[in-house]
Amino acid sequence: MRVTICGAGRTGHLNAVLFKQRPGIEVSVLTSSSKVAETWAGGDGLWHAHTPDNQILSARPDHVGTDPRTALEGADVVVITQPAQARPALLSSRIAPHLPRDRNVYVGAIPGFCGFDWLAARSLAGRDNVVIWGMKDVPHTAFDLVSGQRVRMGGGKAELFAALHRRESAESAAALGAMLNRLYDAPVTMLEDYLEITLTPGNPLMHPAVLYALIGPGAPFENKPFDEPICWWSDCSLAGAELLEALDAENQAIRRASEARLGLDLSSVKPLRQELIEAYGEQIEDDSTMYSLLRTNRAYAGILAPLVPNPDGPGLVIDRESRAFHEDIAFGQALLVSMADRLEIAVPTISKTYNWARDYHGHLAGGAPDYVPTAWPEAQ
Repeated sequence: MRVTICGAGRTGHLNAVLFKQRPGIEVSVLTSSSKVAETWAGGDGLWHAHTPDNQILSARPDHVGTDPRTALEGADVVVITQPAQARPALLSSRIAPHLPRDRNVYVGAIPGFCGFDWLAARSLAGRDNVVIWGMKDVPHTAFDLVSGQRVRMGGGKAELFAALHRRESAESAAALGAMLNRLYDAPVTMLEDYLEITLTPGNPLMHPAVLYALIGPGAPFENKPFDEPICWWSDCSLAGAELLEALDAENQAIRRASEARLGLDLSSVKPLRQELIEAYGEQIEDDSTMYSLLRTNRAYAGILAPLVPNPDGPGLVIDRESRAFHEDIAFGQALLVSMADRLEIAVPTISKTYNWARDYHGHLAGGAPDYVPTAWPEAQ
């Protein structure tokens, strides 16, 4: 089986190494970095992953390059790990012209949030041999990337979930499930509807909550730089955890309204604390509250918040180029706000963090991503 991974960031790098541990898997990596491609071609080509138990997994991807035609040649499965803001151009300009046409090719995103199914359907219109899918979340956390060399693997999920665009067949779902179960140690379960992925509580709730509690109105670092690096979750404040619970409750309201309007069973979209307990299990030392769960989850330990040197003096400030803004807010929260508006339900906390983040950043586009079907939820 030939797998093409689009993106050589943390998730792409880690998945490339993990896939190569499986027998009979050929891995090609499409990257936008000529440096990463040249490093792979000019040396031994080995990529490494440091596991939570201090082991080192090593593997050589079969191809790493910037040319999509070469990277996608013969692909059976395409895994897109690039952030949401990069995916529209990636799909329409780089991937679409070079996908195999002689058989089914399974094009998916990890993670599959931000309405990836709608984006892919628009970008790959007319390609009936393309099967669109997404994974509910990343199979493992990953951090401390040295591009083209090594990454550190955090905790893994106990079970993985994937879904297909609702246009796809049951036969395609079975085939994808078999391929994903071949690629991952954790069992992969196929979900019934892609909205189960779109509404899964994750980064579009988690990162904005922490940011608002750190640098939002009245927060400790609203007008003050950080003295030292901090972790997203190990250092999460009580205010951040409580705000996250409020955001999560509104996401559940979107879920219930979607069920009522569309006649779907979206019960797999569970409250975030339950999702995290089921995903990480014994890796969490104290799951009694959202606050204790975030701070004691070993799978999250050591994941740094996005800080950069303060351009106006000493200390550190939040990086405005972070995915927390350009993906989780400009795409993730924007989508949730739009869905709630179309479903005619109030989401005051999601709207508050979304509007604050756009004002704080100053250069984020407003409104829902333009690939959301104009007639949703009436037309699917």
